[in-house]
Amino acid sequence: MPPCPPLKALGLMSGTSLDGVDAAIVETDGTRVLALGPSLTQPYPADLADDLRAALGSGPPDDSLADVERRLTLFQAAVASGLIDQAGPVEVVGFHGQTVNHRPQDGWTWQLGDGALMAARLGVPVVSRFRDADVAAGGEGAPLAPAWHRALAADLERPLAVLNLGGVGNVTWIGPGDDDLIAFDTGPGNALLDDWVRAATGQPCDRDGALARAGRVEGAVLGALMDHPYFARPWPKSLDRNAFSLAPLAGMELADGAATLAAFTAQAVARAVLLLPQAPRRWLITGGGRHNPALMAELAARLAVPVEPVEVVGWDGDALEAQAFAYLAARALAGLALSFPGTTGVARPLPGGRISRPPPG
Repeated sequence: MPPCPPLKALGLMSGTSLDGVDAAIVETDGTRVLALGPSLTQPYPADLADDLRAALGSGPPDDSLADVERRLTLFQAAVASGLIDQAGPVEVVGFHGQTVNHRPQDGWTWQLGDGALMAARLGVPVVSRFRDADVAAGGEGAPLAPAWHRALAADLERPLAVLNLGGVGNVTWIGPGDDDLIAFDTGPGNALLDDWVRAATGQPCDRDGALARAGRVEGAVLGALMDHPYFARPWPKSLDRNAFSLAPLAGMELADGAATLAAFTAQAVARAVLLLPQAPRRWLITGGGRHNPALMAELAARLAVPVEPVEVVGWDGDALEAQAFAYLAARALAGLALSFPGTTGVARPLPGGRISRPPPG
C-alpha cells in the first residue's frame, strides 16, 4: 500500500538568491512521483526584495519582521492562487518561506512565512516550518530536497550527485542502495558572485557568465577563500547565505573577481567529493547556477565526469526546489520522514513541518 492516497500538492520555494518565488505542482502518494504539473516563477517586487535583503542576518526569531513576513506571505499566496487557477484545486501547499538566517549550531533557523495566514487565504492545508523539528532534534535543518531527488532519480544509474546551485550550493549523493542518501551544503552557490556583481554594477548577477569568462582566476585569493574552516568539517553540515566574505577580493578587478568566485564555487564542490563514500559517476546540476557557462565549465574541469543540467534527464531545474516542497508537504501530511541521518545528521529519520488548516466556514 502507498503511504498515503495520491494527492495533488503545490510547493513554493524562495531561495537565498532572493530573486523571487518558484511555484510547482506535483502528484504523489508520498513516495512515488505520479505526475509533474505546471510551474511558474514570479520575481519579487523591488521593495519586498530590498526589505528581505535588509533582513538577512536577523535573529534569533522574534516579531521584528512581522510586516515583511505578512507581505511575503500574501505575495506568495497570490502566486499560489494564480497557479491553482491555471491547474485546478490542490489538496495541500508546501510553503518553505524565506530564510533570513540559519544557525543550527545555535539551535535555531528563521524562515519568514505565516502558514496560518496562507491557509486562510487559499482555503487548503498549508505545511510550513519544514526545518524547525530537525534543528530542534539536533540536525542541521538542511538540505531538505534529497528525498525528492531520490524519488526523481529512481531509474537513474548510481552513484549519482544532484547539485543545487542557488545562493548556497548543496549536493545530494544517491548511492546504490535505497537508503544510501547523503546530503550537505558544499559552499557558496551564486550568492557571493551575485553580491560582487551587484555591488560594482547594480546588476543582479553575472548574466551568462560574461564577466567570469572575461576574467582570470587569482590563485592566491582562491586559496584564501578555500581556507575557510567549513571545508574541513565532515557532513552533515549546512551554511547560512552570508557564511563567506568578499574581503579576500578587495582591490580586484571586477572580471577577475567574478572568475575567482566562479572557481571558488566549483572548487568547493570538488572538495566535497572527498567526503563522499564513492565518487559520483555523473553530476546533475539544478538551480540558477546551471545557467552560468563559466560556472559549468569550472565544474566540468574540476570533477572530470559528466556535468550536465538536470534537463538532460527530463527534470525542470527551474521548478525542482518548489516541486521538492510540494512532495515534502505530502509526506508531512502522511507523517513520513523529511530528513535523515545522512542528510541533516538527525539520529533517525524524522517527520517535520507545521500543518496549518484553513478556518472552518
